[in-house]
Amino acid sequence: MLKIAYHPLYCHPLPEGHRFPMAKYELIPAQLQYEGVCNESNFFAPPPADERWILGVHDAQYWRDLQNLNIDAKMVRRVGFPLSAGLVSREIVIAQGTIMGCHFALQDGVAMNVAGGTHHAYADRGEGFCLLNDVAIAANYLLENKLAKRILIIDLDVHQGNGTAVIFKNEPRVFTFSMHGKDNYPLFKEQSDLDIALETGTGDSGFLKPLNATLQHLVQRHKPDFAFYISGVDILETDRLGKLSVSKEGCKQRDELVFDTCLRHGIPVMVSMGGGYSPRIGDIVDAHCQTFKAANAAYF
Repeated sequence: MLKIAYHPLYCHPLPEGHRFPMAKYELIPAQLQYEGVCNESNFFAPPPADERWILGVHDAQYWRDLQNLNIDAKMVRRVGFPLSAGLVSREIVIAQGTIMGCHFALQDGVAMNVAGGTHHAYADRGEGFCLLNDVAIAANYLLENKLAKRILIIDLDVHQGNGTAVIFKNEPRVFTFSMHGKDNYPLFKEQSDLDIALETGTGDSGFLKPLNATLQHLVQRHKPDFAFYISGVDILETDRLGKLSVSKEGCKQRDELVFDTCLRHGIPVMVSMGGGYSPRIGDIVDAHCQTFKAANAAYF
């Protein structure tokens, strides 16, 4: 059975003008159940993450500042959300959802988090709607508990996983792969272990062909025994921020390619959703739900 992390805190209320990005977190589980893809037994509600695992990735001073809501105005602007205790609690629960999902992935081959993919969070700061880096926290958790020896992070959100790249810059057991829009946020790109920067307007073929070749190469080269997949749907042609031109069908084929590669090579994969900013919330929800459906079809 596909196990999916979801908590009501994922839908943490924001002031008017900031609510749209949060709407999908309530709609995705509802749509999956409405279509009969999942039922209540597929979902689990994570508790807050133990600060031991947060501090395994994030600096102690930054963590204390988050707890005390003591982040300066410049960082709040870079994060893009008004800082609140509820928002911090949300990120702590999301991180635990990804940690717990790793255990289900080890058991079943795949697991999902309705939220997560907070790849813009650095060890010492947040930005781009990200405060804590859930994938980095969970990857470190696996390494510390000897549940994985070599990890591959497959980041296919349209924005580069800049925070993740820096966090694991000197960690040879974690290979960071980011395929993203060349002309998109962040303006300054960090150096992942492998970056593929796509030109504005790249469509299905221009996205899928290099992805397929790269995944096969990385599996052979890095020989991972666990993978994280950040499945942002901001690569869609309808996305107002993405600048790429991938169709919904192309986005679906992307998901199927990742799952097929991991399944054929016996690599458990934990999936975090990443971004999506199409003007129609239905386009965002449909594309994200395709990822859940692709995982369910491949593994169950």
